[in-house]
Amino acid sequence: MTAASAPLPASPEGGAVPRHVAIIMDGNGRWAKARRLPRIAGHKQGVDAVRRVSRAARELGIEVLTLYAFSSENWRRPEEEVRDLMGLLRHFLKNELRDLVAENVRLRVIGDYHALSDDLVAMIDGAIERTSVNTGATLVIALNYGAQAEIVAAARRLAAAAKAGELDPAAIDDTMFGDALTTHGLPPLDLLIRTSGEQRLSNFLLWQAAYAELLFVDTLWPDFDGAALADAIAQFGKRQRRFGGL
Repeated sequence: MTAASAPLPASPEGGAVPRHVAIIMDGNGRWAKARRLPRIAGHKQGVDAVRRVSRAARELGIEVLTLYAFSSENWRRPEEEVRDLMGLLRHFLKNELRDLVAENVRLRVIGDYHALSDDLVAMIDGAIERTSVNTGATLVIALNYGAQAEIVAAARRLAAAAKAGELDPAAIDDTMFGDALTTHGLPPLDLLIRTSGEQRLSNFLLWQAAYAELLFVDTLWPDFDGAALADAIAQFGKRQRRFGGL
């Protein structure tokens, strides 16, 4: 994966539309707290936001949308909250799969999702298989994902191949390393959005974000919608991406 991506299509307003957008969906808990509701209420509203935003992304012409759904650090949350999140994931897969198939959307999952419960793994594998022939947009869900672990795993695979004499260590470059990551085959990341006002990457797509445009918005994730995404795309279209050049 190289720094510069292929020429981007233009939006109706004349700005460039990013091919690949990633979102750190933050603020569910604060949304619920502000309304004196349990945290699960915020997560449920967050799932509704996923539906809205994923459809809006396709309407805007975004080729790949990557969503940070559950990080490898989220296991530290209370057991009840983790259980609720897994339940919402089951509900999402069960209820959205038909639409993904109908709308020609390919589902892809990054992260060590095989560490989840057996029934969830089976649901995820089934959804990936059913949408694998789709040729439209791609929805990528990051589950039990951590970028540092992803980079370490890629380094280990390349080191093992070099030790086995399958490749020359001197031949390893950024393209080869990118191809060893779980996002291999996807277009370079153009825009990374984080909701809720926090301004950090939280171990998300660290390698892939090297030349991505970063946008931090105050909107809590349950309130993020198609209009908010369109505004983010408009802001992206105004930026000048030099990739280290002039």
